[in-house]
Amino acid sequence: MAGIVGFVHAFDVLGDPVRRRILELLAASEQASGDISAVIQDEFGISQPAVSQHLRVLRESGFASVRAEGTRRLYAVDAAPLREVDAWLERFRGFWEQRLDALGTELARGKRERRMRKEASGDE
Repeated sequence: MAGIVGFVHAFDVLGDPVRRRILELLAASEQASGDISAVIQDEFGISQPAVSQHLRVLRESGFASVRAEGTRRLYAVDAAPLREVDAWLERFRGFWEQRLDALGTELARGKRERRMRKEASGDE
């Protein structure tokens, strides 16, 4: 998944809320396709064939792997494409980290001011 075309494809895959939810489930642990289907059907109100289609997209795009265990199909996250997306996002991380650092500074300043007011009023 190299280059901008690969990342556009990755964001197309990850842009769907059903697929993101499936990845969240798989991030917790390997899951049987039937268990995934039950959760997704309940949460999104879609059919089992629709869930299977989303699983196929995740598998074919490299975000999930599947293995057979008897009659069950067990899905797991494949972290390689997620690492590639994370590496691509690294160049933008500074935009939100600066804002989070500034927020942390303001929160600390407010906490310090409240403590100083409390101490000054004798309400310890």
